[in-house]
Amino acid sequence: MAQHTPSTSASIIGRPDGPFVLERDGVAVVMAPTPTGLPSVLHWGHALGALTIDDLAAIPAGVGRQTPGATLDAAWELSIAPQEGDGWSGRPAMQLRRDGVLHHMRWREVELDRGDDAVTVTALDQSSSLRLTIRIGIEAGGVVAVDAALRHEGAADAAPVEIDWLEATLPVPTTTDTLTTFDGRWTREKRPVTMAMPPGSTLRQSRRGRPGHDAPTMLIASERPPLWQSGRAWAAHVAWSSDATYRIDRVTDAVTLIGGGELLRPGEVVLAPGEEYSAPRVLFMQTEEGLDGLAARTHTWLRAREQHPSSPRPLVLNTWEAVYFDHDEARLLALAERAADVGVERFVLDDGWFQGRRDDSTSLGDWVIDADVWPDGLAPLADRVHELGMQFGLWFEPEMISLDSDVARAHPDWLLHDPGHLDHGPDLSWRTQYVLDLANPDAYAHVLNQIDAVVREVGVDFIKWDHNRDLVESTHSGRPGGREHTLAVYRLIHELKERHPSLEIESCSSGGARTDLGILDLCDRVWASDSNDPVERQDIQRWTGLLLPPELVGAHVGPTTSHSSGRTTALSYRAATSLMGSAGFEWNILECDEAETAAIRRFAALYKELRAVIHTGRVVHADLRDPAWRVTGFATEDASVVIVATVASLEDARAERLRMPWLDPDRRYIVRVRREIGDAEYGWIAPEWFTAGEIELAGRVLAEVGLQLPTLWPVQAFVLHLVPAG
Repeated sequence: MAQHTPSTSASIIGRPDGPFVLERDGVAVVMAPTPTGLPSVLHWGHALGALTIDDLAAIPAGVGRQTPGATLDAAWELSIAPQEGDGWSGRPAMQLRRDGVLHHMRWREVELDRGDDAVTVTALDQSSSLRLTIRIGIEAGGVVAVDAALRHEGAADAAPVEIDWLEATLPVPTTTDTLTTFDGRWTREKRPVTMAMPPGSTLRQSRRGRPGHDAPTMLIASERPPLWQSGRAWAAHVAWSSDATYRIDRVTDAVTLIGGGELLRPGEVVLAPGEEYSAPRVLFMQTEEGLDGLAARTHTWLRAREQHPSSPRPLVLNTWEAVYFDHDEARLLALAERAADVGVERFVLDDGWFQGRRDDSTSLGDWVIDADVWPDGLAPLADRVHELGMQFGLWFEPEMISLDSDVARAHPDWLLHDPGHLDHGPDLSWRTQYVLDLANPDAYAHVLNQIDAVVREVGVDFIKWDHNRDLVESTHSGRPGGREHTLAVYRLIHELKERHPSLEIESCSSGGARTDLGILDLCDRVWASDSNDPVERQDIQRWTGLLLPPELVGAHVGPTTSHSSGRTTALSYRAATSLMGSAGFEWNILECDEAETAAIRRFAALYKELRAVIHTGRVVHADLRDPAWRVTGFATEDASVVIVATVASLEDARAERLRMPWLDPDRRYIVRVRREIGDAEYGWIAPEWFTAGEIELAGRVLAEVGLQLPTLWPVQAFVLHLVPAG
């Protein structure tokens, strides 16, 4: 199976005035100039290999709908930003207004700059003096990145231009007949929704001021319902942490388009002369290797970034489900001692440490250590955590404000809401909290300076950055304020990291409501869900993993009975599920008995042994027929770790065989059952290899014949570790 090892750069081949191909890491984009206006994309998909200039020149004749000059019932070929005036009957790539009236663009003076790894197209609409720039590049892993911008180049007295939307699209074959996107709710994020390809123009939108628990997340067009290991698929993701539009256009007289962009509210972006709007980046992935192939591309792209975490991902203990708001210095010191004793490497003090914060109704925005609870400050706890060899983390919710807070009483105008018709304060509370307008320079400086002071004073290594409510009627300086607020959040995180270069930040948004690749450009991991129920987590983590590699996904062992679902599960199952990500605990381990404490120590050692494979390998899944199985693997050149779990009772008395086609068929492997975290409970069929705990087999046998799975009871799991024999 291809590993998508990134090459150093893309290559561009073609005549300056004819079709050309951009290619990297098994992916090609073929573009061609058009007689008038913007160029078109003739192919986005599998790499084409060695082509001559003549081969490229012949492609337009081979795929074109008709020859320019023929009757224009529909677009000759769709441009990279199709409009109604091009003969396109789908959703336009952009919609603009001048003086409140819809503006029809005519892009002229088109220039193509073919760089080393991307193509940049610029064009001018003379009637509005707008300059359009679209950059299409193939980056590490074969991810196609599209960046678009509009700049107003008119004279000082020229009419402003309102942008309704500016979206990126790429064509997919009309053989795609299935659409997959995502939905969800709090504690059950990333629920896949697969349907027949809808006709016409279809939108999925997020209007929460954050992507939301029900975010579309990705739009996947595939040939037949997608499988993990095989099948062709094309996907798009909007790398943006606020409102977004995902779109697919399946019209009868043109190719199918997928894409998306930022969802702007009316009047949110109005360009005056000299101003520019840069749309959020849209990322496109294509594969011949099923859902795992899509994931491999995004994982390779993320891992190739300069800022991608390079140190081993520490084992975490977060105090939230251990103590909630009941902060007591002696108890938390004892918890830190126990954490270090069992092998924890990062101790995170969650909500409840700051001034007046005894419940969730007060004090957000007052980021000052509560002297009543912590009379000597947090430094003694942080110092002890550091002495024990652990990092110290702290919870903040920088974008939020409580009305019962010093900052709200002093600056009621800092709230991000519409004051125009509210003579009694903001209407809609959410979790008894409101949003702070970080686009306000004074509010921004307040938050930055308070967090900076605590980080410096205490010695904070890690911030859990939370965001627990939607944005409602966000208004900044009389206009919709969601975009400016989000850009201010990006600046704030960037500036904190500039001041504290070793600081790591986790994106949490009441769980997994902000796990997009925009926030991941700045943060070091995400909290996938507020649910620590491992049954729910099996699916939340597997689908979050379509975008994010496991080292970026926080996955904790919670209490025996889940606080979010009431479900009781075995420690071995919770630990196996945690092992699938950036592992840790959210549990008062002071209450554990000797057997549980010993198992926790063994789990900590196992995580530290296996994380080099889990956090660098390709993520793979087995396509098993029975929907009760969940099999997630992590494969490097020299080893594999496989988590085998059930979420319900099995359909068959004799279970399926587990095949592992990602293994090298020419090597022999020792397969070990790692029982450090405890034994999985099973029924009447337990094959010899499973009860013995080890077997040696040829890679081609494991790939083609497989291993007979035991008849696991519901909600059980075990860990396999495969290494080459000899």
